[in-house]
This record gives sequence, C-alpha cells and structure tokens, in this order.
Amino acid sequence: MISTKKLQVFSSIAKHGNLTAAAAELFLSKAAVSQALSELETQLTAPLFDRVHPRLALNAQGKILQPLADEVLSRIADIEQLFTQNQLQGQLRLGASHTIGNYLLPPLLTALPPGHIQVSIENTYSLCQQLRHFELDLALIEGDNPFSELITRPWLTDEMILVAWPSHPLAMQHDIDYAMLAQQPWVLREAQSGSRAQFHQHLAPKLATLGPITELNALEAVMAAVEAGLGLTFISAHAAAARLAQGRLVKLALPDVFSRQLHLVWHKQKYHSALARHFMTVCTQAGS
Repeated sequence: MISTKKLQVFSSIAKHGNLTAAAAELFLSKAAVSQALSELETQLTAPLFDRVHPRLALNAQGKILQPLADEVLSRIADIEQLFTQNQLQGQLRLGASHTIGNYLLPPLLTALPPGHIQVSIENTYSLCQQLRHFELDLALIEGDNPFSELITRPWLTDEMILVAWPSHPLAMQHDIDYAMLAQQPWVLREAQSGSRAQFHQHLAPKLATLGPITELNALEAVMAAVEAGLGLTFISAHAAAARLAQGRLVKLALPDVFSRQLHLVWHKQKYHSALARHFMTVCTQAGS
C-alpha cells in the first residue's frame, strides 16, 4: 500500500524540484526523502522524475500521478479537519497578480481563519504556470489565462485609466484626444503582466506614434515614477485610487472607458479542500 508519507515526499519534490528543499519542507533528512521516493517508484514500477542534475523534473508518469497525489493529500486533510473544532484549518496556497494582491486581496484574507495561508504575488503568466504544476491551489488574475487545463471564472470588473502627475501639461485639459498622446513617454509594467497587456490591447493601437517606455515590475514603482514626472501610465483604477484621492496623481479624461474582467483560476484536476472552497465562496460574495 502506498503510504501518505511517500505521497507527501513525491508532492514536495515535484513542487521544489530537488531533494534538499523537499527534506527541509517535510522536516526529514535528505536520505529519508530519497529513500521514500525510491520505494514509491519501486512500488509503482516506474520512475517519476527525470534526473537532470541538479534538479528532478516530473516525467510523463510523474505528471499523471501529481494531480492524484494532490487530491489524496487534500482529502486526508479534509478528513482530519472534520474532527477538529475548526473545520477550516490546513494550508491554502493562493496566487494573485499585482493589482489584486496589493489592493483587493487583503480584505478577502480577513474572512479566512488564521493559519497556513501562503500568497504569491506575481504576474498573470507566472501564476498560471504555477497552477499548471499544482504549486498553487487558486489564483486571482487580471490578465488572460493561456492554458486549456485551467478553469477560469469571472470575478470582479476593473477599469483601466490614464494617469499623470498633477503638473503635467495634459492635466489641465478637460478632454484628451488620442493624438495628444503621440510621443508621450510611458511608465509601464513588464511584459506578460495584465496591466501591460491592457495597454497594448486597448491604448497603444490608438496612438499614431508610441513614445519611449520605462519598464518597471511593481505597481508602486510605476506610480512613484509617474509622480516623479517620468511619463504617463495606463493603470487599474483600484491601484491608483489612494494616490488620486491624495492629489498625487490625476486621471486624464479619455474618449473611451476601458473595462477589464478579473478572474478566479484553478487547475481542472485540482481537488479543493474545505478551506479552498470557503475562499472561493468569499470571492463569489465579494464579486456579487
């Protein structure tokens, strides 16, 4: 019979890609982790990883086992929680793209019991990759999901707005024509971020000439750079709200309104624990 310990070892190695990190996570020796993996592969009569020094990469058999092992471990955790006073214990691994993680996620976390909540704040593409590899349970993203094995559910709507520093010449204009934006310098997020994708999808095609771009990988840095006079930016209204209220940034009135859909995403083979299901309910209520 395959033991829970061996599945835990397998799952941890799959997540970290090496024995040392898995041993540290499971509070085992590296030798014990190696032995457990060897015994599991012997029981299944199949190798589960390709040994590409210094990493262990899941092979075809390992990729088949990964969602099954993840479900078994999650169901065991649910069974244990049924007989505790707090049925929402356990670990929840969440991902959030930058706008959501910095400005929308914190209030949602107050609805979760204190415990093992891990949050990764990265761009949309990186989060979707982690979901594919079962490194996250759920993610809230602002960009498009490019992978067919992930399920995407609409969540909140957001508005993308054009902002500048208060003394920018365009800040005095009541209405902005797209021709006025030609050759303007821009401060934007990195490629594969949701905000950058929105800029290239909606605003850039309307500009006769695209001015120089300063690229930064954090929203706070983008807004600070705009405040310093480095350029304009196309940004989430949620992200800019505090600075707009304080008068540190100003919204420029464009001819069009640019809305975007934020999404809740997970792997179609992912079993959701009671804690994950609770968080999904919290998100649904917040979006209604």
